[in-house]
Amino acid sequence: MVGRIPELTRVLVIRRCPAEAKPVYHDAVLETRPLQQLKQGEVLVKMGAVSFNHRDLWIRLGQYPGINFGSAFGADGAGTVVASADSNDALLNKRVFLTPMRGWESKPDAPEIEGGFGILGGGHNPPLGTFAEYVVVERNQVIRSPDHLDDVQVSAWPLGGLTAWRAAIVNAEASKDQNILITGIGGGVALLAMQLCLAKGANVYVTSGSEEKIRKAIALGAKGGVNYKLKDWPSRLVALLAKNTGKSAKIDAVIDSGGGDIMTRVNSILKQGGKVVIYGMTANPQIKFTMREVLKNQRLIGSTMGSLKDLTDATMFVSEHRIVPVVSHVLEGLEAAEEGFELMKRGDQFGKIVVRINDKANAKL
Repeated sequence: MVGRIPELTRVLVIRRCPAEAKPVYHDAVLETRPLQQLKQGEVLVKMGAVSFNHRDLWIRLGQYPGINFGSAFGADGAGTVVASADSNDALLNKRVFLTPMRGWESKPDAPEIEGGFGILGGGHNPPLGTFAEYVVVERNQVIRSPDHLDDVQVSAWPLGGLTAWRAAIVNAEASKDQNILITGIGGGVALLAMQLCLAKGANVYVTSGSEEKIRKAIALGAKGGVNYKLKDWPSRLVALLAKNTGKSAKIDAVIDSGGGDIMTRVNSILKQGGKVVIYGMTANPQIKFTMREVLKNQRLIGSTMGSLKDLTDATMFVSEHRIVPVVSHVLEGLEAAEEGFELMKRGDQFGKIVVRINDKANAKL
């Protein structure tokens, strides 16, 4: 065994709220727990930073399936390997991030075993979360952090980056000079999808309900954006395309998280054979698909996270292009996590909400 193993670690866990609580809002409790001894194939990661995803809030609201009360929150986290069951482990003292899922290794279309896919944080598969000072994890489920990013930036990458890569690069097949529309800019996945598409050389357009978020997206490289609260936003986008290209132009692919009427709204501005890739349905859990889309050979593609191979490929691409995930807020210490949940509720963030794990309360050695 190499590296000193702390006896205890603080962990942010989910606890069931009282049955009479209306509306449901489960508790996030900071607890001190003993650390297990490392088994063969495991490493101990001292977490440097962790980040929020919407699913963390949905778990507290009781709106996420398979909640495992007593388990740790968090799918995203980055830190340093400080101990290993292998005395010659090359990962010792190396910066890594945890893979945010289990059950999908490399199959191109979907997980290898139906029903075997799971996400870290708040669930049973696996019974593991990142919101802790130290995490014991399988060594083949960590990936070396890109050298150009610090732990705060890396923690903003895994789940959102994998989802964005799968949606934008694998499924939408964004490439140089294509016109790509990304809806709901400001969220972590949408921003990462935009950064990946821009690195591919695509022309990116965005929608948002916030003019400020559109301005920020343009500052990051988007060609333009429209406010989806306006009924005529598709025609405004057509005008933007014409202005930027000097001719009539269409969208090659749409990357969307809203669902609902997205297909019928973009029908007239999406090219024949164009794709709409859906990675979430925050507006409506059903999507209207009509004969008009069929006649234009337009395709609707569902996209959920991705495989370990996808994440490895995406991380190499981030390193090669020196992409820096957008971080909206950095909170100090797990004791500040409640503020993160409140920021998620408000929904006015532009980028990821990150908790930096500080050393104010070191684990007992």
